[in-house]
Amino acid sequence: MKLHEFPGAPNPKKVRVYLAEKGIEVASVPVDIITGENRKPVFLEKNPMGGLPVLELDDGSYLPESLAIIEYFEDLHPNPPMIGTTPLGRARVRALERLIELSVLGRIAVIFQNTHPLFASRLKQSADAAESARGALATNLGVLDAKIGSNTFAAGDTPTIADCTLLAALQFAEFAQIPIDPAHTNIHRWYESFKQRPSAAA
Repeated sequence: MKLHEFPGAPNPKKVRVYLAEKGIEVASVPVDIITGENRKPVFLEKNPMGGLPVLELDDGSYLPESLAIIEYFEDLHPNPPMIGTTPLGRARVRALERLIELSVLGRIAVIFQNTHPLFASRLKQSADAAESARGALATNLGVLDAKIGSNTFAAGDTPTIADCTLLAALQFAEFAQIPIDPAHTNIHRWYESFKQRPSAAA
């Protein structure tokens, strides 16, 4: 198998962190999104949506979408479990991961797309959209901070896919120069701790 990705981008990053936590090795195929390689016909044959990462399977087929890739590997390699061990536990981990993906990483992406010069020629940037996303991000981070509480990891005492997505989100925020309010002490504590794990460098 091969993982088509752009190193450093948040969605490939969360898959890489997950694979590292599981001890799974997958060859990397870089795709340059800066030059638009992911929008060219050769890549669009792999994923018509142009998104990354894309997992190339041994039979020559392709699986897009980071969460689908993670859950595919989780089914293949259930131990150590990273999406919970009971129906309710798995549901809670998935719910927290979706909160982080949609309400934190998603808001960071909107701010970045509407303020960074990279996107000036790619879409109609909106200062209002960026400002609205900043307000939503602040609210959502407060919710997330409360959910993490005193947990060692985002969802409890063991690492899960929620940690993988949160690391990718916060590193993306650093890259985009979007500060995380110091008042969110649980998030900052979690971040400083998780960054020390070998998987964080994946």
